[in-house]
Amino acid sequence: MSDYAKGLWLTLTGVLILSPDVLLIRLAGLPEWTLMFWRGAGMGAVIALWLLVTQGRGAIAAFKGVGLAGLAIGLSYTIGNVSFLYSVGHTLAANTLFILATMPVFSALIARFVLGQPVPGRTWATIAAVLAGIGLIAMGSAGGGQGDLLGDLAAVVTALSWAVIFAIAGQKKTLSMVPAMSIAGFFAMFVSLFLAPGLSVPAVSVPFVVIIALIVTPGATALLSLGPRYLPPADVSLIMLLEAVFGPLLVWLVLAEFPGGWTLAGGAVVLGALALNNLAALRDDR
Repeated sequence: MSDYAKGLWLTLTGVLILSPDVLLIRLAGLPEWTLMFWRGAGMGAVIALWLLVTQGRGAIAAFKGVGLAGLAIGLSYTIGNVSFLYSVGHTLAANTLFILATMPVFSALIARFVLGQPVPGRTWATIAAVLAGIGLIAMGSAGGGQGDLLGDLAAVVTALSWAVIFAIAGQKKTLSMVPAMSIAGFFAMFVSLFLAPGLSVPAVSVPFVVIIALIVTPGATALLSLGPRYLPPADVSLIMLLEAVFGPLLVWLVLAEFPGGWTLAGGAVVLGALALNNLAALRDDR
């Protein structure tokens, strides 16, 4: 298998595993901090175990190599995790996932204003279109729809947190994201241990929490950390947009949560602008 095909399958599989995440969170129905504890514990433990099985003693060196950058990733992941869970619990699933798809926009802004890197003109046009799309989604929430402005804002915080994570990884070329995300999971677990109202899980929620903690979160995170090693960024970004399509669709089909006209219009603007920008970047790369 070529490197491109390997990266394609890793990324696509990661997106497919991640797509039911919001639906499972809704079905679990746990407080944000309680669910964050189990998500973090599952991600940290499963990824650490996988590294130990595949790398043996080399896994210890991998964890040591993470350094301060890994701790910064852990902090950003914790902020993004709690804001994501808050958003899922307080606004439409489509609002959350459409806004999360804007993460490349925040990455471009960090690259320009923090790292001093040039940003192509088409990216500025994409940023303007994406902000307009977010505005349409927010108008639906403010206009008495099912959405909630604070939930929408929490999704923006999540997108920014993940943009920070990838910015750190981009600056630290030798940093392996896989052990870094394991540390991030344990970091989130430790923080939520002191803030959760309780760690018990009702019997009816156990199957959903097990799937989230042991399959969806660690599996998707590991695969999506490995995929970009073999694929150009534009390809990764295009595939990642599929989650913003599949995730709301699953919630709509299972929970009958119709996104509403404003959300669909805003989501179309956001996803369309990002897709066109990524296609243009892919053309330039090739």
